[in-house]
Amino acid sequence: MRLPDLLRLSLGALTHHPGRSLLSALGIAVGVAAVILLTALGEGLHQFVLAEFTQFGTNLIAVTPGKTKTHGGAVGMFGSVRPLSLDDAQALRQVPQVESVCPVVQGNAEVEGFGHSRRVTVYGVGPDFAQTFRMAVAVGGFLPPDDLGSPRAFAVLGAKVRNELFGAENPLGVLIRVGGQRYRVVGVMAAKGQVLGFDLDDTVYLPAARALELFNREGLMEIDVAHDPDANPEHVEAGIRRLLKARHGGEDFTVTPQKQQLAVLDSILGVLTFAVAALGSISLVVGGVGILTLMTITVTERTGEIGLLNALGARHGQIMALFLVEAAGLAALGGAAGLALGLGLAQALHIILPALPVSLAWDYILAAEGVAVGIGLAAGVAPARKAAGLNPVEALRAE
Repeated sequence: MRLPDLLRLSLGALTHHPGRSLLSALGIAVGVAAVILLTALGEGLHQFVLAEFTQFGTNLIAVTPGKTKTHGGAVGMFGSVRPLSLDDAQALRQVPQVESVCPVVQGNAEVEGFGHSRRVTVYGVGPDFAQTFRMAVAVGGFLPPDDLGSPRAFAVLGAKVRNELFGAENPLGVLIRVGGQRYRVVGVMAAKGQVLGFDLDDTVYLPAARALELFNREGLMEIDVAHDPDANPEHVEAGIRRLLKARHGGEDFTVTPQKQQLAVLDSILGVLTFAVAALGSISLVVGGVGILTLMTITVTERTGEIGLLNALGARHGQIMALFLVEAAGLAALGGAAGLALGLGLAQALHIILPALPVSLAWDYILAAEGVAVGIGLAAGVAPARKAAGLNPVEALRAE
């Protein structure tokens, strides 16, 4: 049997019952479309979260109180032998290739100004905060480089706080109250929006020493270090460890490079994308069962044709190939339809909900197409072997 004849016979079998063939291919189409849509959402979330983390740069190292490995979890400053202090933050500036250091304290407090009040997130930070996290100041300036231990009572407002308290009025130089204490406004941050659920515009920035006093804290929540982007993070990390171990008499702190956090996050999000792809692939298996059912029925219906082909000298391998091509053709048809359907749904979802992160994961899309054809071939193996194993005389007698 020549290849053109084999293809013609296979195509003729598919078109002889178009409704039945389309219904069988529909299961594969739904499976491929499900994989495309789910992985587009997973990959979109993957890229969105990584972009949120990296917008502040990739050269950050966080130092937090408490030895994570010793205590088995992030215990914070309450599990630390010695809290991180403003002096520790000042000393970290001496580490080679460190560009900026920012102590951080966080809390909530009532802010009053211009006859209005609201409760906001308050960050106690150092003067290098804007440089460390690559954040811009829209009006005025950020906190001046005062002595970390005795800074002046200055405050910088987030864009939303400025609008809520002052509206169109200029807030620079105006006295406000934060937690009952008076501060003079020296700047307003550029609008930043939400980052992973945290509204960075609904904030007030105070000097870290003032925030420690306001919240009655002994130590810092963390110290963020920005190093030279061309520096080896491991060398900077080692320098931080040496300095703090010398100051604390032991390693009662945790040093976490941002690249390590990103690697862990990337791994978790990759597993999530794989999980939703596997979930969508269940429909592919269902589609394979449909093809298996159809091919089994087809073998029964075409017993006489198989006997005739055997009588005319068709080899067993050619008979098997005939039915395998039919099964693969059904799967390929369903895969192509699923590809068009999945891409269309992903594009429509992006247009209808532009805020929803949608990004096509082409490696999973190509894998889904390959798996679809593979499932079709696998579903056709048993019926094809049955067809090839029919006795020519018995097959012709059945006709």
